[in-house]
Amino acid sequence: MSGTAFDPSGIDPSGAIAEAAEACTRRRFIAGAGGGALLLGMPGAALAKRAGTADRDTAILNFALTLEYLQAGFYTEAERMKALKPAAARTAKVIGGVERAHVTALRSALGAKAGKRPFFDFKGATEKDAAFLQAAVAFEDLGAAAYKQQLTRITEPAYLSAAASIHTVESRHAAWIRFLAGVEPAADALDPPIADADARRLVARTGFIRPRPRTTARRSPSFTG
Repeated sequence: MSGTAFDPSGIDPSGAIAEAAEACTRRRFIAGAGGGALLLGMPGAALAKRAGTADRDTAILNFALTLEYLQAGFYTEAERMKALKPAAARTAKVIGGVERAHVTALRSALGAKAGKRPFFDFKGATEKDAAFLQAAVAFEDLGAAAYKQQLTRITEPAYLSAAASIHTVESRHAAWIRFLAGVEPAADALDPPIADADARRLVARTGFIRPRPRTTARRSPSFTG
């Protein structure tokens, strides 16, 4: 991540992110096999290819949904803890509302295929301005880069529309949070995407996703249990 020293230290004990990412890898293999079968003229190959592509799109959007769950949970807890100073608190309230809307949009697009929201332990990062802003910079940079990586791989129009609409908003969030954190909003002339494996590793290092409700805060927001 350009221009910031944030170093996440732990994110995916429950396996939610890894599961979504592994699904993306499997679906990509299935789609490729379908394409090869088409070249060989095997019966039903076109149908298999469409099914594999649809599965891949679903896996991609569920990966995005997991990231949105994470962001929405983070900002919602920060808002409900009421421990941040006015500027950071206002940011948590505004962006939190948007991230919750992103969750709703992705769940609506996925329908019955939408993954469930995991539990979180933000390790006090929602209670101190410096920790909150560092984590927020990391989350927003990651979100923008992850969406960029997947946009060219999605084929389902409804899924593509949802992801593309969210991507531009995540980019605006990243610039806003970077400015508040004292980090250059646009540090580079070109913004590369982030590979699936790299995105998973960054998320996995935070330790924020838990298999059961838990928070280190003395007060317990109902959102995280």
